[in-house]
Amino acid sequence: MLSSHAIFEFLIAGHIITGAPGLLGFWGPVATKKGGARHRMLGRFFAVAMLITGGFAIAMATMTMLAPMATHPHLVDHPAFSDPILVRGIFGVMMLHLALLTINLAWYGWLCPRNKLDHSRNVGPVNIFLQAALLIAAGACLIEGVRIDQPIMIGISTIGFATVTTNAAFLLKSSPGPADWLLEHIKAGVGAGISVYTAFFAFGAVRLVPELALAPILWATPLTIGLGLILYHQRSVRLRFKGTAQSPFASPAP
Repeated sequence: MLSSHAIFEFLIAGHIITGAPGLLGFWGPVATKKGGARHRMLGRFFAVAMLITGGFAIAMATMTMLAPMATHPHLVDHPAFSDPILVRGIFGVMMLHLALLTINLAWYGWLCPRNKLDHSRNVGPVNIFLQAALLIAAGACLIEGVRIDQPIMIGISTIGFATVTTNAAFLLKSSPGPADWLLEHIKAGVGAGISVYTAFFAFGAVRLVPELALAPILWATPLTIGLGLILYHQRSVRLRFKGTAQSPFASPAP
């Protein structure tokens, strides 16, 4: 029978194998012509990679919450991470939050262009479930962060709350504007990239230099770059379609 550590190592391998191509694939949709065939193809690749690697991350986070030191034996004697409560909080609860954030944004961002001609299809059971799951995960991250005095967990939880709030605002619109779906698609696609880059940088560090896992620069860099991309592309869309009733890229997405 495989040990919990052996199973965890298998999950790590799957997480890396599916996540690394997604990290590189993120830049394909960013760099290619928006609405073009190549952009759509690369976007689908990125979304699928994020959904799969997010699934591995959920499994890893769950195992860590159940057996923090059995899954991270290299931290048993570490001066900063030898406390099982800290390992459970950072690499369990917070990782679960980031995994659900990535899956939420990848799925939501994929649906926005697919359903741009029929907004009601965005309000499906999977999309609603993912909003509820992320809301619960963000709340758990916030509560655990306060309980173990980890400001980074408190800060990260606000991203989950903000995501659910903005997603719900769009989903509940009875008549979205002509470019609303595109603005949300940009937010979600780049947001998924921010989430996965943050997770790989920060949680990947624990395998090599554990004390860097909580380094602010590892968390701030993807967020800063990602927010810049979101603001730039959303501004371009708003300027392009200001005062028009025309919907961008009116044909249905594949």
